Amino acid sequence: MNKKTVLVTGASRGIGKSTALYFAARGYHVFLNCCTSVSDLNKVKHTIETSYHGSCDIVLGNVGKPEETDQIFRHIYSTCSYLDVLINNAGVSYIGLLTDMSNSEWEHIIQTNLSSVFYCCRHAIPPMVARKSGKIINVSSMWGTSGASCEAAYSASKAGVNGLTKALAKELAPSNIQVNAVACGVIDTAMNQRLTREERKDLEEEIPMGRFGTTDEVASIIWDIANASPYMTGQVIGVDGGYL
Repeated sequence: MNKKTVLVTGASRGIGKSTALYFAARGYHVFLNCCTSVSDLNKVKHTIETSYHGSCDIVLGNVGKPEETDQIFRHIYSTCSYLDVLINNAGVSYIGLLTDMSNSEWEHIIQTNLSSVFYCCRHAIPPMVARKSGKIINVSSMWGTSGASCEAAYSASKAGVNGLTKALAKELAPSNIQVNAVACGVIDTAMNQRLTREERKDLEEEIPMGRFGTTDEVASIIWDIANASPYMTGQVIGVDGGYL
């Protein structure tokens, strides 16, 4: 394949969708992943192929499960021998008291938000090491740094992503592979649609920029990281409008 390649997990909507479109518009072949929103993912594929005249493949599966991640990468490596960029974006949230969480709810958060990063990296890294080239970008959250009340599991999973990012960056630096993360603040995604108008207004007033971030803004920053100097690695970059 002549084009550079990127895998975007959780690409059916929100940050993942915007990021997939951003890379496709700039000449990348995009592997589009999601687990459940297949119709939305097909719409992203259609947009890439018709509006951007780009190329992409759909790789369905739950990246929080190792056996399904195995299948996803078998598909990818049947098309190309390596990824230039891996963007670990798949994520879910849970709002509620820790004591009200069930075991399965806790496991779902950790598997989707943190274990998925491990599973995808484990597959993506060997060809990158062989080529001495590659970028891994993890989509994290400001709550992984500061913690959020009633989002203990989510905060813990994103703190894990931040720690994994920093440790893996040190491990892979000798192989010229950069690992960074974006710690997103309040972004205008479906995850925040549950907020009432009053709750949204109150939250906007807490953000120095006075508004929620957009998915396109996050996609632009992810693109910049993918094209940054190789010397930039192991960073967790805040994208929060000055909130933290």
